[in-house]
Amino acid sequence: MPQGDKRRYTDKQKRKAAHIEQSYEARGVPEKEAQARAWATVNRDSGGGNLSGSGRGKPESHAAARRKQAARSAAARKGWETRRKRANG
Repeated sequence: MPQGDKRRYTDKQKRKAAHIEQSYEARGVPEKEAQARAWATVNRDSGGGNLSGSGRGKPESHAAARRKQAARSAAARKGWETRRKRANG
């Protein structure tokens, strides 16, 4: 298991990490690395464990998903420019 105690995480955060981990393992990432990446993603989205304390109830930022969407948008723009250039000449 990655470093750190996971008792402070909500059930939703634990489910999210498990799902992300399975996705990485399906792509051939070793189990230990997949766990580390999954928890890093959960931490990036929600800022760590939210089970108790003043941080509980804060909305998730979903920063990881937004970054992927921005990258897709850039790729889509590049593809559109390429198709436009090829169509015109």
